Amino acid sequence: MDGNSQNTAPPVEGVAGGGTAYGWSHDGLHTSTSIKGSIDPSEVPSADLVHVWCMPSTANVGPQELPRDLEPINLLAARNERESVQIALRPKVSWGGSGIAGLVQVHCNDLCSTSGDRLVVGQELTMRRVVLVLGVPDALVPLDLPVSQETTAVWLSINVPSTQAPGQYEGDVIITAIKTDAGSLAQCLSKAEKHKLYTELRSCLDIVEPIEEKPLEEMVERVKSARTSIRRVLLSPSFSEFFSDNGQVDMMDEDAISNLSVRVKLHLTVWDFIIPATPSLPAVFGISDTVIEDRFGVEHGTDEWYEALDQHFQWLLQYRISPYFCRWGDSMRVLTYTCPWPANHPKSDEYFSDPRLVAYAVPYRAVSGSDASKDYLQKEIEILRTKTHWKKAYFYLWDEPLNLEQYNSIRTMASEIHSFAPDARVLTTYYCGPSDAPLAPSAFDAFVKVPSFLRPHTQIYCTSEWVLGNREDLAKDIIAEIQPENGEEWWTYVCLGPSDPHPNWHLGMRGTQHRAVFWRVWKEGGTGFLYWGANCYEKASVPSAEIRFRRGLPPGDGVLFYPGEVFSCSHQPVASVRLERILSGLQDIEYLKLYASRYGRNEATALLEKTGLYLGPERYTLEHMPVDIMRGEIFTACRT
Repeated sequence: MDGNSQNTAPPVEGVAGGGTAYGWSHDGLHTSTSIKGSIDPSEVPSADLVHVWCMPSTANVGPQELPRDLEPINLLAARNERESVQIALRPKVSWGGSGIAGLVQVHCNDLCSTSGDRLVVGQELTMRRVVLVLGVPDALVPLDLPVSQETTAVWLSINVPSTQAPGQYEGDVIITAIKTDAGSLAQCLSKAEKHKLYTELRSCLDIVEPIEEKPLEEMVERVKSARTSIRRVLLSPSFSEFFSDNGQVDMMDEDAISNLSVRVKLHLTVWDFIIPATPSLPAVFGISDTVIEDRFGVEHGTDEWYEALDQHFQWLLQYRISPYFCRWGDSMRVLTYTCPWPANHPKSDEYFSDPRLVAYAVPYRAVSGSDASKDYLQKEIEILRTKTHWKKAYFYLWDEPLNLEQYNSIRTMASEIHSFAPDARVLTTYYCGPSDAPLAPSAFDAFVKVPSFLRPHTQIYCTSEWVLGNREDLAKDIIAEIQPENGEEWWTYVCLGPSDPHPNWHLGMRGTQHRAVFWRVWKEGGTGFLYWGANCYEKASVPSAEIRFRRGLPPGDGVLFYPGEVFSCSHQPVASVRLERILSGLQDIEYLKLYASRYGRNEATALLEKTGLYLGPERYTLEHMPVDIMRGEIFTACRT
């Protein structure tokens, strides 16, 4: 990634150690200790070798993060909620020989309640490692990847099923310093680890083999990608005996782990509230289909293309997001669709009937080109209008129109849609009125008058938060122009603006700043939200190619997850911490909605302010404590 300290992908600053273990380089080990000479971690308490402490999910835990006191983790979660926390690790001394400071095993046991119910590791409990992107902790990668940062963090997520019994659950996160004594590599490697190495090396061959008649630029990109994959394999713990004085990781027995490990106590309160499967707030996020086509080498309309799009759609649903695929045309005209299959295909009903999907985009024209007939739109609408899920449908035709010609194009397309379905919803994003036909003397007044100018050709008026600046009271002027009695809605969006200190999802912003995007939506009274792109990085022709943000955009804008192949042989997308905070913000909406159902919306909004969580776009908490206070207040007031 641009600005990385290394010139190779993945966007990880430094590599060493790995597996379910962590390795540190000697660089940056400044902490003094009384331990002298050669250190055998099987005879020394891990607490003497490594700092361990806990941080909330809103903390950006960078390599220079200083240790804190270790305290037990106390979490609160509703049913059907994901709650996360971070375990930070930093070496005190070196015990691993040359090249690395040492290796650490991190594992967790099941969370159990006194009544015998449990949350199982690997199912409801997952651990990922936080990796730097442009020097900022962002990518959440599999635990078995290498690291050589001074301070590193493990991201622990608990996914509470909707059927989980309420109660108090307890468990431990166990951190153990381990030695790298020489031994047989083959004996230590499991079949799964061998397969992983084989797959990594096989993928390198697949990358570089088909280079005949390829453009020079693509050949260079493929070689760079293969080089990165080979480096990742060679620097994994499987080969640690070759880059340290000693040898392979010695898996310590249970007694040694029990006596020497650092144990982090984890307490979780599961309460009876169930986060609804169907989100209360429609949050529609774009996925660029052309980015998928280019990077994964899938041809539009092929079986592989449908499979790739389906994977992205299914994966994003877990984040309470309603995805839509998109491709841009001239002058910001945009083709958007949630389902790549036509309305008469069985997959269409499967997609649109999913309770996790709260809104879906219907394409204005055929997506795959298999049906380019003039009556395509009419046929699609006629089928969809017979379905109970039609109420979820919307048409997103143009992104941020600027002049009269573009506004009139929206009018024309919307008129055609409404001729087939008068109850169809057309969504328009905008931040200004037509520049060549002012609707009012001032720019803001002209912006406010857009609904009266576009009516009845738009039903969802989606405005940029950037326009409001720090004057959230101006939202009332916008809402005054909306006619909900006629089916109109006011949604909002963020993109390259607003900028710091306002809530947004740019890389390097504070964790609470990311989460505050939806606190702002609640306080201002928006009824939906749109984000233009979740995978809109620069074009590449190899899945494992280096990720580059688009020029001219703030880092992170339009990129909320990464291809799994950039970090390992996994084909699963890699979430950013920003995407996890988006999920947390959407879950906060459900908490506030529950509170409002008991005590009224005004009281719920007052709770945001009373707890110090959110007062305005420049006045929100920088610390995590008010998050827990607000959630705790709702738990106390609304539990059965």
